[in-house]
Amino acid sequence: MTDIVENRLARLRKRMVDTNTDLIAIGPGSHMQWLLGLNPHGDERPVMAIVTADHVGILMPLLNAEASRAQCINVPFYEWSDADGPLAALTQLLTEANAKRPGLSIVLDEMMRTDFSFLLLDQLDTPNHRFTLDTVGLLRAEKDVEERRRLKDSALLNDAAFERAFEALRTGMSEIEVRDIIIDHYMENGAEPAFCIVAFGKNSAYPHHHTGTDTVQPDMAVLIDSGCRLQGYPSDMTRCAWYGDTPTARFNEVAGIVEKAVQSAQSAAQPGTLCSDVDMAARTVIEDAGFGPDFLHRTGHGLGVDVHEPPYIAANYPEPLRVGNVFSIEPGIYLSDEFGIRLEDVAFLHSGGVEILSEIPRTVRLLRVRD
Repeated sequence: MTDIVENRLARLRKRMVDTNTDLIAIGPGSHMQWLLGLNPHGDERPVMAIVTADHVGILMPLLNAEASRAQCINVPFYEWSDADGPLAALTQLLTEANAKRPGLSIVLDEMMRTDFSFLLLDQLDTPNHRFTLDTVGLLRAEKDVEERRRLKDSALLNDAAFERAFEALRTGMSEIEVRDIIIDHYMENGAEPAFCIVAFGKNSAYPHHHTGTDTVQPDMAVLIDSGCRLQGYPSDMTRCAWYGDTPTARFNEVAGIVEKAVQSAQSAAQPGTLCSDVDMAARTVIEDAGFGPDFLHRTGHGLGVDVHEPPYIAANYPEPLRVGNVFSIEPGIYLSDEFGIRLEDVAFLHSGGVEILSEIPRTVRLLRVRD
């Protein structure tokens, strides 16, 4: 068991005491990867880690045990074969974890398969269950120094990929060609692409546009929203540009409003501020400018092991921000059949406010026409 795993288990057990939680069950996915450094093969065969006050163990299919054990040393596996099924191994795990008494308060991984959750619940006597928001989820949202470093490195690599794409843009290039330039840069520098949206002209009015074969032409809006995964942690950034000599007055107006919305949300983001209030800070700027119905999504989302994770900077998420939270701030205005502008940065929350991880300007770029 590594020092990181031991530290995270200790923090989780303290949180279990604070929340009167008896047992936490997590399945294959980002919670297990964060807590135990384990990313096992996932299929219909039940896999789950059980954590109690004084025990941790992993229900594991026999055929995957050896490959998984190398990732997670000194945590006991409760192995089961296809011939026998998982029930006996799970019963042994629960017994050794002192988890057979009635009325346990348990936390279920919301990303775990439903049949895995039901398998566990069927073995417990009248449990009370909830999801991970106030335990694993809360701890994952409070990034440590090493996580901040990895997120920063990922952001800087993303910066360089954007710069390369903007420098390469030429009349007639397709969205796919620009996307490939960005992805190639990620892979050449040891990262994997997490996602990449390139949208020209009217396509930029669709927040989740599917990058396609449309080409860039003079006097056209350009929107790029992309991120990579480096050292296990993602980046996420959106920048906009105008390909041509002079943007339209309407484009400049909308860009200015979106930038003010970003600044308003960044200023509002302080420890203890509700996520919903940060969303409102951005939304009010856009609504006051008369574009409220054209802001189609929340203001932001957390980043960590996942590209999207708590905290969510949204009207329906009234949770307080905490030091160590990492989240995007990305208001946008989308004008159908015209263009869309979204400006996005990822912020790390310190005691005195936000640190923006990207180092390239958020200003909408003017790109000269190049044939």
